Amino acid sequence: MATLKRAALVGAALAALMSSAAFAETELTVYTAVEAEDLARYAAKFNETHPDITINWVRDSTGVITAKLLAERDNPQADAIWGLAATSLLLLKSEGMLEPYAPSGVENLDRKFVDGDNPPAWVGMDAWVASVCFNTVEAEKLGLEAPTSWQDLTDEQYRGHVIMPNPASSGTGFLDVSSWLQIFGEDGGWEYMDALHQNIARYTHSGSAPCKLAAAGEIPIGVSFAFRGAKSKADGAPLDIIVPSEGVGWDMEATAIVAGTDALEAAQSLVDFSVTREANEMYNVGYAVVAYPGVAQPVEHFPENLLSAMIDNDFEFAANNRAAILAEWSSRYDGKSDPK
Repeated sequence: MATLKRAALVGAALAALMSSAAFAETELTVYTAVEAEDLARYAAKFNETHPDITINWVRDSTGVITAKLLAERDNPQADAIWGLAATSLLLLKSEGMLEPYAPSGVENLDRKFVDGDNPPAWVGMDAWVASVCFNTVEAEKLGLEAPTSWQDLTDEQYRGHVIMPNPASSGTGFLDVSSWLQIFGEDGGWEYMDALHQNIARYTHSGSAPCKLAAAGEIPIGVSFAFRGAKSKADGAPLDIIVPSEGVGWDMEATAIVAGTDALEAAQSLVDFSVTREANEMYNVGYAVVAYPGVAQPVEHFPENLLSAMIDNDFEFAANNRAAILAEWSSRYDGKSDPK
């Protein structure tokens, strides 16, 4: 009996060792739109508790990552998605491309940051909010008044002095366009963008680039997101961060598991980590609004009225009409986009 017991224990130990060895070789291919400089610190923190999982990041802008995932629908190459716009994840969910999973601790998050299904198909991380970065020094040189609304940006005085992101490649650009269609109505939204286009110098492929360019004095007005403006202003840039009076669009970064992954357990561990208080504290370094209540600390120069200006965003509208919106936008305005 003792021999059999020892054999069973040895067998169990070998099985555990084999399982551990197999898990030690786990590599996760993770598609992301998170700023490249932030990825290493997320992976390092995750590896403190999961040293045997190697994250292979595949990073590009929101539009590019979304298009890549859709193109690979029948032969997925990613195991997980980290920090992609919720509107993109809603689209992927509708295509049956996400593996539902309720991460440990998801009940601690603000409910608007969690997919409504049980188990959820995705969980939110943080939110970014549109705003206008206005370089006061360059504006004074050009005799430009500070705009107070989206409509103001169509004024002839701003001709050639505005930069914004291309919505096909930038999540920030897409939240701008989809929010204008909600704020002004479909016909009014396209009429607004027709008028704005006359004043656009060029469309960038990055959501942060317009504010960075405004901060550097290369353009007086950059349509971007508020945290980027606050960070640039804290670094000494002569910026005013303007919250247009009609309201502002917003979106959230979120995480999900790709359906059919061969590394499901490791992918679940990553999503578990994404909802922790510790992870949310890290998000707060780059975003003023995070999914875990009570975590976000005040951000210097972040507009006080910004959160109240966030529109009641119809994420389903944005996700379900994404392809049509982008096709229409490209047919009208793509001629001013930066080369890819």
